[in-house]
Parts: sequence; structure tokens; C-alpha cells
Amino acid sequence: MWKREKKRIHQHPTNTQACEGAAGGLAFLGSAPEPFQGTGLQCDLVFEEMGRRIQEAGGQLVGKVNAIFQLDITDGGKTAVQWTVDLKNGSGEVYPGSARSPADTVFTIPHHIFMELVLGKVSPQWAFLAGKLKVSGKVRLGQKLEKIFRDCVGL
Repeated sequence: MWKREKKRIHQHPTNTQACEGAAGGLAFLGSAPEPFQGTGLQCDLVFEEMGRRIQEAGGQLVGKVNAIFQLDITDGGKTAVQWTVDLKNGSGEVYPGSARSPADTVFTIPHHIFMELVLGKVSPQWAFLAGKLKVSGKVRLGQKLEKIFRDCVGL
């Protein structure tokens, strides 16, 4: 359901009458979560969609993953936005900002490389080996996050 159009990604709902609310240009089915005042970066849409899908199947993911991931997305060499994927507490959650509890793994990646990962243009292994993706903490947990991205947003 992702549509790529000149460096922009759009989510197109399958049933526009069932959509309620919008946050940062992304339409949600059912009740809309708290609106996030986005940074204007395309990655915001990816994380918002991931959050919606984790809410749907969160309990199962928390049992399988049991980890907190923090992603520091950079732009121009400076951190532009942070997102946390919490699959350790409750039924799972994706939220903007740094991890509320200590993160098991922290990823630092430039925005354009992150979007290339999401679009399938580069692999996480290539990004890591090329020095574009920096990982601290429990590096092996990165494989679990890769699977979650693949399942949630088609990585």
C-alpha cells in the first residue's frame, strides 16, 4: 500500500470511508492515535505505519522480541529525529523521541539511507558494512528489528 512518487512516499488507504483522522499526512484506519507533529521527514510516515501495525499485533511481538530499539535518524550529520520501537513493555509501542527505558540497541542512520533501506534499495548489512548504519548495544537484536521492518513496512 506504499506508493513511491518522486522521493515521496504516500500511504493510500484501501477504504477511504473507514479512515478517520490523519497525522503527518498518513491516514489511519479506526481510531486515530495522538497526532504527532512530524519533522517533515519521510521516515515519520514509516514509523507511524509501523506503530499502527504493532498496535494490531503487539502482544505477540513483545513475547517474541523482548527488546527496546532506539533509532536516531540524522540529516546533515545532526540528529534530526529519534524514534523508539518498544517491544519489551506492555503490548508494544512506537513513539517519537528517545527510549523511556534504557534501549537494548541504538541505531544511528542518515535519513536518506534509512529511506533506501525501507524502499529495498540497500540492505541493512550493506549499510552497516559501509559505515552508514551505526549500532550500539546488543547488535544481534538488529536482526529482529530487520524482520519487524520487513513485516510491517515491506523492507
